Parts: sequence; structure tokens; C-alpha cells
Amino acid sequence: AAAGLSYVGAYVINTYKSYDNFLQDKYALLPAAIIICVAVVMFIIGLIGCCATFRESRVGLGLFLAIILVIFIAEVSAFVLGFVYREKVKTDVQGTMRSVFEKYDGKNPESTVVDYLQEQLHCCGVKNYSDWTTTQWFNSTGNNSVPHSCCLQEAKNCTGHLDHPQEL
Repeated sequence: AAAGLSYVGAYVINTYKSYDNFLQDKYALLPAAIIICVAVVMFIIGLIGCCATFRESRVGLGLFLAIILVIFIAEVSAFVLGFVYREKVKTDVQGTMRSVFEKYDGKNPESTVVDYLQEQLHCCGVKNYSDWTTTQWFNSTGNNSVPHSCCLQEAKNCTGHLDHPQEL
């Protein structure tokens, strides 16, 4: 389990590099760091449990039980906090995404990240393609279209025009 958690934490940190413009708050890596720390602690606790079982030590097994109970309480607390603050996180991420979408001009690094995100997640805008109608890029182009990264992969001749929303 510790090896699996270590892999997940490392994967999240590695994936963060692709989306760091959307997550301007550097504390976004905190969950990944916590996952890796939990993996190290789980490994140590597993060793304590194995050694206590191998030696048939009552004190070692009691310590192992106490540690497992503390971990269970921490997991329940983390679940409750995650549930309570889920709307705040959602609002913060959407606000940051909207600010990055506002900076879109098709050339800057933020634009590349927006295009990459839309292509990878098969989405268009923060909620849908209509989000583009309020951006500075949409108003400056004047051609009533969204970036080509909004186009469906199946749509061969997609121009991004809003008069063909089935292609977006």
C-alpha cells in the first residue's frame, strides 16, 4: 500500500507541471506531499506490525493497534474536512481558471496550457463553450468562434464557430 501511495503522490506532482498555470496557489501540491508522507509512515507502521507479530510482543502489538486507531481517526477527519470545504475548493479553482482564460491570446504560455487542458479533458471553457463569449480574446477576434482546441476530435472541418455547437 505504501508503494502504491508513493506512486500516486509522485504522479500527482509530475502531472502538476502541466496544469501549474491553473493552480497558481503552490499549496495545490500539498495533498501530493501529504500522500507521500503517509506512504512513508505506512511503511514504518507496517514494519512495526510485522516485527511485533514476528516477536509476539504484546507491547508491540498494542502500539500497532493504537497507531492504527489514530490513523483511522485522522482519515475520518480528513474525509469530513474534504466534504465541508469542497465548494470552497471548487470556487477557487474555477476563479483561477477564469483568470487564465481571460489571458488567452493564442500565443502566450497560458494559451498553450488552456489548449492542452481542453484537448486532454475534451472540454471547452470552464463550464462550457459559452464561457468564451466573455473573454477578451473572443471579443478581439470578432469572428464569433472559440479556439480550435474546443473542437471535437471527430469533427474533421471544425472551425470553432458558435453556429456549429455540435462540433464543440
